[in-house]
Amino acid sequence: MKKHNFSAGPCILPQEVFKEASQAVLDFNNSGLSILEISHRSKDFVDVMEEARSLALELLGLEGKGYKALFLQGGASTQFLMTAYNLLQTKAGYLNTGTWSDKAIKEAKFFGEVVEIASSKDRNFNYIPKGYNIPKDLDYLHCTSNNTIFGTQIKKFPITDAPLICDMSSDIFSKQLDFSKFSLIYAGAQKNMGPAGTTLVVIKEDILGNIERKIPSMLDYQTHISKASMYNTPPVYPVYVSMLTLRWLKKLGGISAIEELNDKKANLLYSEIDLNPLFKGFAAKEDRSNMNATFTLANEDLKETFDAMWTEAGINGLNGHRSVGGYRASMYNALSMESVAVLVDIMGDLERKA
Repeated sequence: MKKHNFSAGPCILPQEVFKEASQAVLDFNNSGLSILEISHRSKDFVDVMEEARSLALELLGLEGKGYKALFLQGGASTQFLMTAYNLLQTKAGYLNTGTWSDKAIKEAKFFGEVVEIASSKDRNFNYIPKGYNIPKDLDYLHCTSNNTIFGTQIKKFPITDAPLICDMSSDIFSKQLDFSKFSLIYAGAQKNMGPAGTTLVVIKEDILGNIERKIPSMLDYQTHISKASMYNTPPVYPVYVSMLTLRWLKKLGGISAIEELNDKKANLLYSEIDLNPLFKGFAAKEDRSNMNATFTLANEDLKETFDAMWTEAGINGLNGHRSVGGYRASMYNALSMESVAVLVDIMGDLERKA
């Protein structure tokens, strides 16, 4: 039977995307060739890349606003390096809300002064810092919108005159925002967009070209913009599946439609966590992520029973990250309401049996 996939990533994708993508592995566009073997310079794939980049800007509401969309390689982790390489001349500010922010800070320190403007490390990153002061002389301010490991999500983004850079790897395309407030957004595909192997970068062109250092070609955003994400051989299949997923999202009604569904899923699960005395939420309530719900058992003696129940029900990927423990239910865009209901029913059954 098909699993209820709560994995933190690589994640669940829409069934219709799987079907179309699997057909393309056998025969892409009735060409007699697989998507895995066509030339990345062929018109068929150039059209895929152009549509994927165009759909990203369209869904984010950034068409005609001076932004370019790129599909690159190296994961979001390479973007920790590239953002600083391209933008950090003197000093940058970072909001530290978890493991991935920590890693981004580490990379940025190679290029200039890094100011950690606020951190939630004091409580194992179970909340989003608030009420902090932002220096005036920053080259940019970097934040992570959703913290997959700890289950927190920024609900109100900082206001700053500096370019705002955001790692949106685990909640991009999941909720409406004024994306024009950001000068650069990056996101690994493997949460809400496609398989692992490509990373979306959306960048406002006017923030580039303002630093003095020379940048290696492969790490220079301007290189990739000038070549329309085709400077070197792109990750053909991940880009193709990402394009199909963005098509699916547009057909569904865009970000506003998926946000409504994501709210319903999150509300259902968090309601059970709060009302069921056998469970405790990890993240502060006001900062809870709609994408990754983190929780633990109030009584660890029930772990073996609970684990057996959700495994038998066909649930996959529910174990929490080792730095938090407990459980993590990742509810990305393509996860159905039915899957969340199955988990909630099991949690209720455990309470009745206990």
